[in-house]
Amino acid sequence: MGIYVPNTEQEQREMLEACGMQSFEDLYAGIPDALKRKEPLAIPAGKPELEVRRAMEAAARKNRVYPTVFRGAGAYRHYIPAIVGEVTGKEEFRTAYTPYQAEISQGVLQSIFEFQTDICELTGLAAANASVYDGATAAAEACEMCRDRKRRKVLVSGTVDPKTVSVVRTYAFGRDAEVFTVPEKDGVTDTEALQSMLDGETACLLIQQPNFFGCEEDAEGMAEKAHAAGAKLVMSCNPIALAVMKTPGECGADVAVGEGQPLGLQTSFGGPYLGFMAADEKMMRRLPGRIVGETTDLNGERCFVLTMQAREQHIRREKASSNICSNEALCALTAAVYLAAMGPEGLRKAALSCHAKAVYLRNALAEAGLTPVHARPFFHEFVTQAADEAQAAAVLKALDGADILGGLPLGGGKLLWCATEMNTREEMDRTAAIVKEVVAP
Repeated sequence: MGIYVPNTEQEQREMLEACGMQSFEDLYAGIPDALKRKEPLAIPAGKPELEVRRAMEAAARKNRVYPTVFRGAGAYRHYIPAIVGEVTGKEEFRTAYTPYQAEISQGVLQSIFEFQTDICELTGLAAANASVYDGATAAAEACEMCRDRKRRKVLVSGTVDPKTVSVVRTYAFGRDAEVFTVPEKDGVTDTEALQSMLDGETACLLIQQPNFFGCEEDAEGMAEKAHAAGAKLVMSCNPIALAVMKTPGECGADVAVGEGQPLGLQTSFGGPYLGFMAADEKMMRRLPGRIVGETTDLNGERCFVLTMQAREQHIRREKASSNICSNEALCALTAAVYLAAMGPEGLRKAALSCHAKAVYLRNALAEAGLTPVHARPFFHEFVTQAADEAQAAAVLKALDGADILGGLPLGGGKLLWCATEMNTREEMDRTAAIVKEVVAP
């Protein structure tokens, strides 16, 4: 069966007759004539499929798609095994809605359960929910999980992705909470400043690992400081990096969140993406959305159900800690299929390849004249310094002319670069050669 099969005129007539109606207009008989639109909508008439395809392809050609990309900053280009699209493209997954009726939703429920299991294994925490809209939303929801009547202050490291911080602040504004920024120092969170900011009103500290500048944070040390003050640690993570770095659970985090886009999802011009959330046993009942659990039916067979979902999110909104009642099921399925296809060793190899290539690119750019800013351990992103803003812009322009998307401008001549397993040595050498022509002509 095709992706979309329209009803025939005969089938339409049969459906109308089953409803006791003669025409489509009868469906709207209860609406007063004064409210009905008399003239047709001002939209073009339908077109044949071939014409529509040509129009869409012409529009798509206006997009600039770079064959070589050295930019991340929250959205990353990774290799996606062909099996991922084959599985997630099945109609039974694409058309399935939220699994309220467990007896007819076992496939979707199992896919969510597998996703939750994967996230728990990646983060080292006890429970994960069925996903939320994106990584920034997950971070904001996690901060809300940690707040209570006595502790309403949220500390956010200055090394967290600015887009994530913006969403956290939006949530806080609506909840009458306070958000304070812990300063950045030498590319990581200033732990001395953090110590002075922690107090009895602090609900949680949000950090990013690796952080927005690509540097590795002292997550364990900050977890100890937060817990000593009675606060929680929320750790926003890159899921690919978790294959080689200490898990949030090992670092002492209470809640782990992140953007799941690297797990088999294309960058897709910004979405849809996938927010993952996991928590330890003490915090698991405060996870927003829903959790799918495994049980047995009357015959003792393995089956899946919606184990936990906060009903106040549906019917008692004024008392709810979250208004999220759904999840990104298809994106979560994609992540689960990707992780199953890669396996633990495959994911580890991808992560090691990302790091190795980032080290190579960093060294090549340094030889070309762009100075590394931070002398710290990093995963697959790093910041370089040009002579000034104009030189950084000239570098990006020259790369753009060669169909290469360079680093993200951070101001002051700084560029945030990223390398993944998709980048070849030839691409990196070519990029460094172009940079050298601009920086040291």
